[in-house]
Amino acid sequence: MGLSLTRAAQWTTAASGVDKLAPTPMNESLLKEVLCFVEQFSSQHPQEAELVFEEPLQWSTTLVASDFKTDYDISDLDVQSPEKDNEGRPLLQLFPPTVCVRSFSQLSKLVKLADNKKMEEVQACLEENRDPVVKILGPSLDSILEKEDAHTDGLSLVDEGKEEDQGKESDVKVKLFLLLQDLDKQLLSKCLKAMDGRVGLDPDAVRNEVEMLKRYCSEGEKRVLKSVRYTSDYVFSNGCRAPPWRQVLNEICYLVIEPCDTETLYITCSTAGVFLNGGINREGEQTSDVFEDIGALLKSTSPHFAQNANEQDFEAQELPPTQKTQHVESVDAEEQGQLQRSDEQQEKNVHEKAKQQHAPNKAHDRKKYEPCPRWKNLGLVSPCGKTPAGSVPVDTFSESSSESEEEEEQSERRPESDTDLPSEYWQIQKLVKYLKETCQLAIRDVGGLEVLINLLDTDEVQCKIGSLKILRKISHNVHIRRAIVDMGGLQSIMKNLDSPVKDLKALDAETIANVARFRRARRTVRQYGGIKKLVKLLDCVPNLANLTAEQEKDVEVARCGTLALWSCSKSTNNKEAIRKAGGVFMLGRLLKSPHENMLIPVVGTLQECASEEKYRIAIQTEGMIKDLVKNLSRDNDELQMHCANAIFKCAQDKQTRYLVRQYKGLQPLVSLLSKAHNKQLLAAATGAIWKCSISVENVTKFQEYKALETLLRLLTDQPEEVLVNVVGAVGEFAQIPDNKATIRNCGGIRSLVNLLTGTNQALLVNVTKAVGACATDMDNMIIIDKLDGVRLVWSLLKNPCADVQSSAAWALCQCIENAKDAGEMVRSLVGGLELIVNLLKSTNNEVLASICAAIAKIARNEENLAVLTDHGVVQLLTKLTNTTDDRLRRHLAEAVGHCCMWGSNRASFGDAGAVAPLVHYLKSKDKAVHKTTAMALYQLSRDPNNCITMHDRGVVKPLIYHMGSDDEMLLEAAAGCVRNIRLLAQENRKAKLFH
Repeated sequence: MGLSLTRAAQWTTAASGVDKLAPTPMNESLLKEVLCFVEQFSSQHPQEAELVFEEPLQWSTTLVASDFKTDYDISDLDVQSPEKDNEGRPLLQLFPPTVCVRSFSQLSKLVKLADNKKMEEVQACLEENRDPVVKILGPSLDSILEKEDAHTDGLSLVDEGKEEDQGKESDVKVKLFLLLQDLDKQLLSKCLKAMDGRVGLDPDAVRNEVEMLKRYCSEGEKRVLKSVRYTSDYVFSNGCRAPPWRQVLNEICYLVIEPCDTETLYITCSTAGVFLNGGINREGEQTSDVFEDIGALLKSTSPHFAQNANEQDFEAQELPPTQKTQHVESVDAEEQGQLQRSDEQQEKNVHEKAKQQHAPNKAHDRKKYEPCPRWKNLGLVSPCGKTPAGSVPVDTFSESSSESEEEEEQSERRPESDTDLPSEYWQIQKLVKYLKETCQLAIRDVGGLEVLINLLDTDEVQCKIGSLKILRKISHNVHIRRAIVDMGGLQSIMKNLDSPVKDLKALDAETIANVARFRRARRTVRQYGGIKKLVKLLDCVPNLANLTAEQEKDVEVARCGTLALWSCSKSTNNKEAIRKAGGVFMLGRLLKSPHENMLIPVVGTLQECASEEKYRIAIQTEGMIKDLVKNLSRDNDELQMHCANAIFKCAQDKQTRYLVRQYKGLQPLVSLLSKAHNKQLLAAATGAIWKCSISVENVTKFQEYKALETLLRLLTDQPEEVLVNVVGAVGEFAQIPDNKATIRNCGGIRSLVNLLTGTNQALLVNVTKAVGACATDMDNMIIIDKLDGVRLVWSLLKNPCADVQSSAAWALCQCIENAKDAGEMVRSLVGGLELIVNLLKSTNNEVLASICAAIAKIARNEENLAVLTDHGVVQLLTKLTNTTDDRLRRHLAEAVGHCCMWGSNRASFGDAGAVAPLVHYLKSKDKAVHKTTAMALYQLSRDPNNCITMHDRGVVKPLIYHMGSDDEMLLEAAAGCVRNIRLLAQENRKAKLFH
């Protein structure tokens, strides 16, 4: 229901502009599978069926209240299930025509109730919930389906998701995740089989043409192409290299071709033809016409190819197989920027030398290498049994050095001592200088990696060191480091962390730093006790003026250990393990080091861990803020960036903000704004300034350094990660009245309004907050209105992000309150009032609180209140009155009080049942709730029936208590409400006396 729904289902756009599932046989088959899954779920998986969804599934149903049986609570307005979640919300709720479902058990029951309309209900549910897995499990687990490759085991993915989500996911949620994942694979497989039967995929033709094009990749004058590369090594059973969800779209594979005369071409091959795509990870974006084959596309885009292709005599076809050059290489997006030009030239020379030394007539005498059984078992060989594309042939690699070179290596590298070393040591040393990416993969594919890992279990220290020198270098490659973990290499590496040989421990830790760049590796380090061993490596004396040779080795071991902890600290569980192992104290001691190469990984680790509250407290209490501030002044951009990031995360705490000011850290932060060319440093500095400016005392200091003027200049032509922080800081500065004028005079209002049209949700939250703060100044409000800022803020209420919605609503409160003619301004926004009333259906309490506050402002205008009433504001506000959230209660009561001012709204609130819940608000511990509730009750008490309800609910006693309050508005409202109840009682007594 995740990838299959978004990538395999066929969608069409209805006349209303809404996406609908197309009436196709494939979609019908998908719907039947999903329906069968849902119907049987409760009986087959009762425990998982009771799990409450992260967000409810909502859609327009054909069912009505009469379709539900007696085991539901049925009323005139809605239908509710007796089962509720932890927050008291029913697991199934029907507000015709909308149904809201929060568990699979209720979903199964509803489908059974639908009887002959089951398919229609499933279709409506999927159409109105395009990402059902996100709503069921939350975005953290769902994203794993998209992030990980198709060959990763599902259970390991869930383990990694649990690790990143702080281990809070229950076993039941994990099982449900696996069930949904299996359903997803089943649906994709079904679609793929349907496509196989419908479309004649022809991967063989594409493969043959690629093999032909490889022959054009020769050297010298006859060279027509530089290289041809597949983007994937894996070949599916049908011959395709595209993932299943792309095969459904008739795509076969993706190529990267480098012509001699044009830029690199990224090509998609499909059954309909070939075309240029948008590049790596954007293969589905068509950027050219469709051509019948690859050759036709190349002739159209490369004049050199078109001119020389027909003249190529294909001499390579007549060469023996051993002389054909393999040019197809895998594309590794993570590593492609790491290869150096000098390495490429070196390898080229080595290959040329190898060709000269081996004549063609000796080709048949060469030894044929096969991948080792261990690698075959791991599935790291392509399905056709060939070496994966991207590797250099083994025989070519083995010829990269002559015997004379090997002897020269031995004479140069032999230690001065007479100790005999094994031959493996010299072979390892000889290989190091040829380690670029293609050679790394060759080592892997012939079982060389297994040999290197096995060497770590020997008793020869020099062999271990030689092996680790290679592993340290090749582990930069994403495929190699994953293979190291698959083969259990990390365990062997971690065993050597206990060695007394310091050089060996340093290489161990540095290799772990490279390998632990993905979740499974980080988890392995923790599970096998690696975190404790790494923390022990940090025990050294780094800040002495003169170090002995042994002390220098200790410092180097500590530096490498810190690098490894830095990589491991990307995991939440590892952060806790580092803390429990005493890592915070050790890092704090290393933070006093005078050496920048030590400080960078130390501060990098601290800023990574500072996302956790326990670390922020420890950084503050261990006195590290002073050292972080001190290192802000060092002339090293990377170190300054990590220090600023650490302050950024720690400054959420008030005491930390005070310490930064006390240690004079505010001015260095402002000075970093001058380095606008370094965007990462700029993002860190602006983030630290933003969080520090939450304290008004810090804002006062920042004003002395002209920080606001500098920040306002950064509101344009900056990346979003910088803009988020800059705007957040401007919003905090705008809380001081004098700064509002500065923002206006520097053109900041226009820049802020321009940012309201963006799509970055974090940026929109901060922009709306800043605009709202500026709007409290009348002159600023005039500019905002002229620039159409109010309409732009109002339009953000349509944003799907709840944080953006609530932030926009709070900003509107300020705009409405400070506008010259607020009533007319609101009415000029077509559909604006209907939009804001509909948001009262939100399930997010922060959104509801902000919308209620906005309604309270809007309802002060009589005409706007009439429109709100027509849109059903009374009924929707009444439905919210049972909330226990005091923030929502406060603004809800205020909205109810202001909405009573129109027509028969007071009586309507009473009839809808709003009065009794409001009486209970007086028991809240929040005084602000008491104030707005008393005002609402006063307005409602002007209706006799409401007075009776209030009296029956015992409102008089708490109101009499509040009549003694120091708050005049609360006092008057409470007294007025009691007076109205008393007057009604007197009239009732008179009526009884005279009648």
